[in-house]
Amino acid sequence: MFELLVLVVLIGALFLLAAPWIRRRRGMGGMGSDWVPGTMLVTGVSPRGEDAAEQFVTITGVINGPTVNEHVVYQRMVVNPDNWPTMGQLIDVVYSPKNPDNWNFAPPDAPLPPPPGPPPPNQPPHVH
Repeated sequence: MFELLVLVVLIGALFLLAAPWIRRRRGMGGMGSDWVPGTMLVTGVSPRGEDAAEQFVTITGVINGPTVNEHVVYQRMVVNPDNWPTMGQLIDVVYSPKNPDNWNFAPPDAPLPPPPGPPPPNQPPHVH
């Protein structure tokens, strides 16, 4: 019985050690495949430093997307000074639909959504 208990404890310890590694491998910065696209309106940004290397920026804004409407977010992140955010800028983002406070800038090579397909039979075409 004691051996079984030791085996369960060792498996649990192994899982606890492996969990952060598995989470990092899920994607860029922990982004899951279920993240949804949105846009963020920048409402506050820290001043840019003089250094040409990547720097920390504190950014505040509101995210709009398929599951949120004007959700206020606040985050500190590393940004290249050439791409420093500005007040009033609209930025493409991705966020977790379960927790919109968990967001990141959208990858630049994010695929565009597919164009709408043909209308179902016996329905008029959709006009914009």
